Amino acid sequence: MEFFDTIKERKSIRRYKNKPIEENKIRKILNAVNLAPSAGDLQAYEVVLVSSKEVKEKLTNAAYGQKSISIASIVFVFLANPKRSSVKYGERGNRLYCIQDATIASAYTQLAAADLGLSSVWIGAFDDNAVLEAINASKNLVPVSIIPIGYPDERPKRTQRRKLDDLVHKERY
Repeated sequence: MEFFDTIKERKSIRRYKNKPIEENKIRKILNAVNLAPSAGDLQAYEVVLVSSKEVKEKLTNAAYGQKSISIASIVFVFLANPKRSSVKYGERGNRLYCIQDATIASAYTQLAAADLGLSSVWIGAFDDNAVLEAINASKNLVPVSIIPIGYPDERPKRTQRRKLDDLVHKERY
């Protein structure tokens, strides 16, 4: 798909077909994640791939019952790594840059998935400690997003977007 078509066509999908995702598509998504820009090229984030039913159920519970996690073929969990970023950027890296890095990588995941004919939804509402426990991650990491991915089993209508004149503001002197 052409890039701007991918952006235009991507929608948040919460229902997926019971169909596994081909390994080559997962690898392409991971390569896109690895190419995502990050502060100082530090890639101050970790990615956990979840495919087991048991861990997906734990993540569903950690995300207050959001079922799209448990029915997705695969789930990407993005974790900020403050220590990795703070080595170079101190407190700003610790509290901001690592979060931005994980966020950018998450967005790349969604765009790569859409380009491959897959669907996803961004999940940001969850209990941090329950997510860390579900995936057996270090308490030094910060959960940023959970991205369930699968073949779509719904076709929601496009949501209304703000007009550019309302969204974009020109600088003022």
